[in-house]
Amino acid sequence: MATLREAPRAGRQLLGTVSHWKSCKASLQRCASTGAAASKPVIPDIEQDSGLTAPIVTKDDTKIVAPRKRASRRNHELPHERYRYHPPKYYRGPLHPVQPPPSSDPVARNFTPGPFNLPRLKHTFHSSVASDIMTLTYQHTPPGTPDTPERIRFREWDDSSPYMKNRPKRGPRGNDVLFPLEKNITWRNIPEIKAVHLAMYLPKAKKNRDHIIVGKTVLQTITGVRPTTTTTKTGVAQWGIIKGDKSGVKCSLRGDQAYEFMDKVIHLVLPKIKDWQGISGTTGDSTGNINWGFDAQTMQYFPEVEANYSVSFGIR
Repeated sequence: MATLREAPRAGRQLLGTVSHWKSCKASLQRCASTGAAASKPVIPDIEQDSGLTAPIVTKDDTKIVAPRKRASRRNHELPHERYRYHPPKYYRGPLHPVQPPPSSDPVARNFTPGPFNLPRLKHTFHSSVASDIMTLTYQHTPPGTPDTPERIRFREWDDSSPYMKNRPKRGPRGNDVLFPLEKNITWRNIPEIKAVHLAMYLPKAKKNRDHIIVGKTVLQTITGVRPTTTTTKTGVAQWGIIKGDKSGVKCSLRGDQAYEFMDKVIHLVLPKIKDWQGISGTTGDSTGNINWGFDAQTMQYFPEVEANYSVSFGIR
């Protein structure tokens, strides 16, 4: 003990730690990972059992009970139709105690299942074109900039005559049509295709009614929508046009049908037109509507009408 007391402090600490070590018996132990690999089951690459070995169910094996017998064996009667929930037929305002379910509910009267497909043009529009439109139409407004005063659309009457008092305001000068106000484009109102309206004018239908049938067939073939017949609104005696005569056909496409039709026109019809100058930038009515037409020669480029070369009318 005296020698231990005289030893340096570091040596005493080392001897103290060594004295706590305990000897163990020598033995051979297997690692857990080695044992798990040895007991791993073998999984074959190909199934040993085939689905063709399953028993075939015949008509005699299935038990079909007649509805009348099944109803007679039922102990409790099912609830009548009057106990089921029926959505209201009319919408009577937001304060009415009975509110119709949302259109996404299958019970709603205006429920429409779907969508079942995603047109390629619509997917391209929402994935890339919509963001580009917002970038092109962005207008930076520094903070503190006063709002632009709204343009006066209606003209007021002066007080030069007593008959002009309390009279309604006049429309814009030079045009009787009052166009809607143009709003700034945001992520809420990005321009997109709402509807596509197609119309055919058939001047030869006055003498031969078969032109109406052919026009309806062609328009229904390229759109998939049953068109309606249009009539002349006014009569012109010099041209032999009588008011109310059938003069053409028309139809409207909305939703996915409009996108699919525009996809077909852009990728199949317009590239086949020789020396095509494009759509004029001044077309339309400056409120989001674009208008152009196809002649009889261009109508043959539609895939559905490509085999028919006796087309003698155009589309607009």
